[in-house]
Amino acid sequence: MKFLLFTFVGVVHLFSLNSGKAIYKNDNSQRTFQEIKEEVARYGDVAKAIINLAVYGKAQNRSYERLALLVDTVGPRPSGSKSLEKAIQIMYQNLQEDGLENVHLEPVKIPHWERGEESAVMLEPRIHKMAILGLGSSIGTPPEGITAEVLVVTSFKELQRRAREARGKIVVYNQPYVNYSKTVQYRVRGAVEAAKVGALASLIRSVASFSVYSPHTGIQEYQDGVPKIPTACITVEDAEMMSRMASRGNRIVIQLKMGAKNYPDADSFNTVAEIIGSKYPEQVVLVSGHLDSWDVGQGAMDDGGGAFISWEALSLIKDLGLRPKRTLRLVLWTAEEQGGIGGFQYYQSHKANISNYSLVMESDEGTFLPSGLQFTGSEKARAIVEEVMTLLQPVNITQVFRAGEGTDINFWIQAGVPVRFGSLQNHEALPCSSVSEKLANPPILVASPHSRGRSLSPGMQS
Repeated sequence: MKFLLFTFVGVVHLFSLNSGKAIYKNDNSQRTFQEIKEEVARYGDVAKAIINLAVYGKAQNRSYERLALLVDTVGPRPSGSKSLEKAIQIMYQNLQEDGLENVHLEPVKIPHWERGEESAVMLEPRIHKMAILGLGSSIGTPPEGITAEVLVVTSFKELQRRAREARGKIVVYNQPYVNYSKTVQYRVRGAVEAAKVGALASLIRSVASFSVYSPHTGIQEYQDGVPKIPTACITVEDAEMMSRMASRGNRIVIQLKMGAKNYPDADSFNTVAEIIGSKYPEQVVLVSGHLDSWDVGQGAMDDGGGAFISWEALSLIKDLGLRPKRTLRLVLWTAEEQGGIGGFQYYQSHKANISNYSLVMESDEGTFLPSGLQFTGSEKARAIVEEVMTLLQPVNITQVFRAGEGTDINFWIQAGVPVRFGSLQNHEALPCSSVSEKLANPPILVASPHSRGRSLSPGMQS
């Protein structure tokens, strides 16, 4: 975790320090890319100080120890739970005790779903108790459960082709794993597509590239006008087994029981802390991770690690006595697992000041040894990011990948920002632009750390 946190803090601090002149020299207040490149290089000593403190100094392992204390004390932190609210109050106190500025809580209404008791037993062609995990927001079954024949499909197209066969059955999706963003659509939309063709329930192969008989939970979404049916994830192994059975012509029957319930929305908070900028306090560099987790794990990797390295970013800068020119703002999101509820509420509350956001970052892809930073923005902005990342050469973390995104920060990407820069002669709606000094309408950069692996432990969101 130490390497990831100083990648995070290094980029964050250097963007917040940048004096912020525009890339192109159209007037006396704007500077060339070469001048910005030279300025970035001058922060070499600052980067080394951050690296030394995080990796070799008194802050070594600090974020790990802080995270271990929280997860050991609180445990799982599902949306709407008492444990999540306890974690928020603990973090609120921790950030105050750390000496950060403007520590406060911003209210959010969040979903409250509980899975209850759940089971799935194959009755034919043999008795087999299956491992399952209900998907977030799923309804439950009747107390006696649902007992029905199974239809196994490998895609939504196959389901449509065999729609007549699906009526009155439990649809089992055995979709091949392509990548997370494509394959997760079966978890999100599986129940809706099955309900459209008259299925009684759906079981989705866990969205994972490998499995040790481990079902993965996660959010699913119902659709207005479509009947709600119970839905859960099963293991890769069981999905493959039923696919083989079906190919042999075996009749498969499953009894599914789910005690899942949806309760009225609960009160919660996004947790916020800052280091206020010395020269441009109204301009914000935002770093973030989410505090909530699913109920079947401690949320240490998804996303305790991301939340705590984001906190550590501010701690390291404070410990070094650095005062950035722009305000560094830490946000610990609530209810990310339910579709970024906390992130959306924050965006709604702050979008009027969207022009003041220089950089938006989220860490939510695991805290393994990083290889660089994912980034979404213009090519000119990317060039500046690449220069900043060269300062991490001492630890060989210099790559800039594309497609920087995150559930809680995607709202900023989708919004776009009208920007005039460079040789453009009109205003264009772009998600990002130069990281340098704001023009008439300032840009947003969206980035997230990229690591060499992601933990998918049993019961974790895939």
